[in-house]
Amino acid sequence: MKYVIIIPDGCSDQPIEQLGNQTPLQAAKVPNMDRVAAAGLVGRTDNVPLHFPAGSEVANMTLFGYDPNLYFTGRAPIEAAAQGIQLGAFDWAIRCNLVTIVDQIMVDFTADHISSTEAAELLSSFKGIVADSSFEFVPGVSYRNLLIYRGGSSAESPFNEDTRTRAPHDLTDLPVVDDYPRGPGSDLLVDLMQKCQTVLGSHEINLERVAAGKKPATNTWLWGQGRSPSLPSFADRFAIRGAMITAVDLLRGLAALMGWDRIEVAGATGYLDTNYAGKGQAAVEALDRYDIVCVHVEATDEASHEGRFDEKVKALERIDEHIVGPVMEKLSTFDAYRMLILPDHPTPCSTKKHSHGMVPLTVCGRGIASSGLVYSEAVAEESNLAFANGWEMMPAFIGQENWPKDS
Repeated sequence: MKYVIIIPDGCSDQPIEQLGNQTPLQAAKVPNMDRVAAAGLVGRTDNVPLHFPAGSEVANMTLFGYDPNLYFTGRAPIEAAAQGIQLGAFDWAIRCNLVTIVDQIMVDFTADHISSTEAAELLSSFKGIVADSSFEFVPGVSYRNLLIYRGGSSAESPFNEDTRTRAPHDLTDLPVVDDYPRGPGSDLLVDLMQKCQTVLGSHEINLERVAAGKKPATNTWLWGQGRSPSLPSFADRFAIRGAMITAVDLLRGLAALMGWDRIEVAGATGYLDTNYAGKGQAAVEALDRYDIVCVHVEATDEASHEGRFDEKVKALERIDEHIVGPVMEKLSTFDAYRMLILPDHPTPCSTKKHSHGMVPLTVCGRGIASSGLVYSEAVAEESNLAFANGWEMMPAFIGQENWPKDS
């Protein structure tokens, strides 16, 4: 049996007036996704319990069948795993966004999608301001970077579970003055943020960006802190070997923690200009070597954060054409398969933020009845197929329990 998961990140949305009161998923021409829905089932799943922040870190952990109540420790430790960073028992990882803040308003949580090369150089300039050798800035992809705190052998950490931070993508166009880190260790984080701001203000890279008409990286934003999680491997749980295709460290990190291989695709950017066809081709080729393959596409979520519903529609259509279509064709050459398409969480273009709530899924393949339906939020809402605990969906998809089957 072959399995494929395709995640158009944050694609679930609300009706938009400019789209004829349709959601981007309804407005997009996605014949291949609709073909999956017609051949299989449409339903919904809730991937983020209400007591967690609505975000990809919890949503994707849940999606892959891991109860976040048992395994989630924070976003940054997952991204640290993507870079092969080993965290000791008393170490902490903290996400470090490069952002654009003007007059205490979060103008752009990506610093205008700053390049990885620029970001790495900016982070290297912080070395002179970090007085505590326990802290280290680690560059990642574009605006997504890390701050690592090494606690050594001491159980006394400046941070604990009461340390509170806020995701910058939830603050787009909003004042940030009340959303700086709070609680244990927050004084250290705020002090670092202030020192970094001073360095960034006169940095040559920012001067060049402004001259080129781009937004500068005016600030660092520290959030998503946590200690290293410990996940049972996916292979131990389901006895199948997996591979992840993504441009985002969060998904790379989850793959590492689950014991999956990661397949890198040239031109995969984690943005609207990502290499859709390259991802689709990589998935097609990977199916000859792996039991389960996941393709994650960040473009739909990025379009939502920018409020660009038209670009969200285009991203969905490109996913459908260049990923879903070729993968479906490849799957048809195998005796048995299952294919699952779903976002991790909703990201409405109207709010530009992640939100809680059910997301639509569609699944087809061996043992799954044919519905003759199309794939959309409205169709999913009418379905009797629903997972209130999203972590129960993956065991059902793999075929171990509770998935509706043909009679």
